[in-house]
Amino acid sequence: MGGMPQSFSDLNVHIVFSTKDRVAEIDGEIQGRVWEYIGGILRGESCRLLAAGGMADHVHLLVSLSRDISVADAVRVVKANSSKWVHETFPERGGFAWQAGYAAFSVSRSNVEQVVQYIHGQAEHHDARDFKEELIAFLKRHGVAYDERYIWE
Repeated sequence: MGGMPQSFSDLNVHIVFSTKDRVAEIDGEIQGRVWEYIGGILRGESCRLLAAGGMADHVHLLVSLSRDISVADAVRVVKANSSKWVHETFPERGGFAWQAGYAAFSVSRSNVEQVVQYIHGQAEHHDARDFKEELIAFLKRHGVAYDERYIWE
C-alpha cells in the first residue's frame, strides 16, 4: 500500500458573463486578443481554456478547472486581470469593465465537443436572439432558478 495519495478531477465548466451594462466593447478589433489573454490567465491558474467566444457584449468560456481553484475564484481572477490588461493595452477603452455577476454550468466529458461547437458558433446564435434570451434559455435548460428583474440589467 505504498505510493503517494493522489487526487484526480475532470471539471469542465461553461462560464458566461457580459460587459458592464452590456456595452459592446469586445469588438472584432480586440476580441481574439482578449480570448488569448484570458487563456493565458487560466493557464497561470493551472486551468485550461478549451474554447472562448462570444459577442461584443459578452463572453463564453469553456474551462477545464484545476482541482485547486473554485469557479468563483477562476472568474474573479479572469475578470480582474483581463480588464486591467484591456485598460493598459487599449487606453482608449478606459471605461471597459465586466459585469459583477456570472453564470456557470457544468459540462460532462461527453458534451465537451458540443459546447465547443456552440461557443465557436456564437455569431449564428445571436442572429436569432440576444444575450438575455440566450442566458435565460441556459438557466431553464439547467434548472437554475432566477429572477428576471436581476438578469444583469
